[in-house]
Amino acid sequence: MTVFERIKKLANNQGKGVSKVATDLGFSENLFYRWKTSEPKARDLQKVADYFDVSVDYLLGRTDSPSPEVEKLSEQEKKLLMRFRHGSEVVPDDKRDLYNQQAMDVFDYISKTMRELDEKNKPK
Repeated sequence: MTVFERIKKLANNQGKGVSKVATDLGFSENLFYRWKTSEPKARDLQKVADYFDVSVDYLLGRTDSPSPEVEKLSEQEKKLLMRFRHGSEVVPDDKRDLYNQQAMDVFDYISKTMRELDEKNKPK
């Protein structure tokens, strides 16, 4: 899968087109299409990776895991994380950083609680 194909897949998963993602990042609408035949700049790849919360290695096809940290999560934690991510899409831009920080705090608390419950309920 090419860099363009991965970006298109990530954009589609968020219900967006690649042109919209490009303009969200301050790029020209056609930049990703140009990446079909040219090499992207490292700083541009990093911006895209941060936007989708994936690794640059994933965008480059060096791994099939979008985010190594996410792979370590349980299925319940992955679903919860996706709900928080989708929730951030409706938050105004000027409040997004605060939302993301508070969402991560809640997510960390829930994950910790789930692990503690798993340990507590483990057969001895």
